[in-house]
Amino acid sequence: MKAFYFDYAATTPADPRVAQAMADCLTLEGNFGNPASRSHRYGWQAEQAVEHARRQLADLLNADPREIVWTSGATESNNLALKGVVEQLRLQDAEAPLHIITSAIEHKAVLDPCAWLEKHQGVDVTCLVPDADGLIHPTQVAEALRPDTCLVSLMAVNNELGTITDIEAIGQLLVDHPALLHVDAAQAVGKVDVDVQRWKVDLLSVSAHKFYGPKGVGALYVRREPQVKLAAQMHGGGHERGMRSGTLPTHQLVGIGLAAQLVQEQLSSDKERVSTLRNRLWQGLEAIGGVYLNGHPSQRTANHLNVSFDGVDGEILLASMAKVAVSSGSACNSATVAPSYVLKAIGRSDALAHAGLRFSLGRFTAAEEIDAVVAEVSRIVTLLRG
Repeated sequence: MKAFYFDYAATTPADPRVAQAMADCLTLEGNFGNPASRSHRYGWQAEQAVEHARRQLADLLNADPREIVWTSGATESNNLALKGVVEQLRLQDAEAPLHIITSAIEHKAVLDPCAWLEKHQGVDVTCLVPDADGLIHPTQVAEALRPDTCLVSLMAVNNELGTITDIEAIGQLLVDHPALLHVDAAQAVGKVDVDVQRWKVDLLSVSAHKFYGPKGVGALYVRREPQVKLAAQMHGGGHERGMRSGTLPTHQLVGIGLAAQLVQEQLSSDKERVSTLRNRLWQGLEAIGGVYLNGHPSQRTANHLNVSFDGVDGEILLASMAKVAVSSGSACNSATVAPSYVLKAIGRSDALAHAGLRFSLGRFTAAEEIDAVVAEVSRIVTLLRG
């Protein structure tokens, strides 16, 4: 039995056009060469394809292609940004006090590196607490800033709630402060307009599989003017201007490049269509009764819908959703039985945090699936409450 797929926030299926372009880079008849092979045409062609992809992603982000550093995904990009900034500063002054501002609802790929830096590098970390709608406000950042703040790291879009942070306002208030601004944009690219110039960010993390590209590849935007200096976390060959060594996977980079181009071409139409479907889904679920919307009702992406169901056991609810592929939170934490730390941070009780489900829609969600999913969820919740 094939389930309805409503977990686009966990991962998106590759767009068929992306999959075909990648397949064309895997065999002897295709563009399979090592981009670092400079002595023959196979390497030259591969390098050309990689640099074209770099341009495609840069155009989507309104960046210079030279500011795109290829990585294995947003987790590596976040680690490179956070640890790279701190370790570079430690090279200049090993004892200098360093302070990072982040939030309590960041992805573990930011919170865990911050905890590591706190323990092993003596960094002081401030975790901002969201309001009841799941928003982190620029005024909170302003109040937390200190003379020794070296980095502010906040996600553009929350992975569980879909709430949108006002990065542009935060970037503006940091213009006259030496702290760098890092943005985890894994959930933002493909859902909202991402513009590194307008946002005034210094570092920005991207993951291809969140916008219909392949898994295992991503990028870190690193501002050139003024130049952001990072200590490399991977060594061995000096690839990516010394910031990230490793043979570049031509097929994956062709995939992320085309996926970025398609986002640029389709973002407006995708948002409009998905928003209509998401609103229809919410209306259907709300009609069940005892259903609570988690996160801001309007300052969120068109793709996310996080709701909690009163009067049901969360674990049994999720286990009963065999016909609907949804998540109880971040895919990285879906194997745990603890309530969502994001829902707890916005004030939900343990019961409602346990009974929270994240429905996330995308480019290939069909209109006819909405009513079928509402009917199935209504059947399950009514049965569990009975």
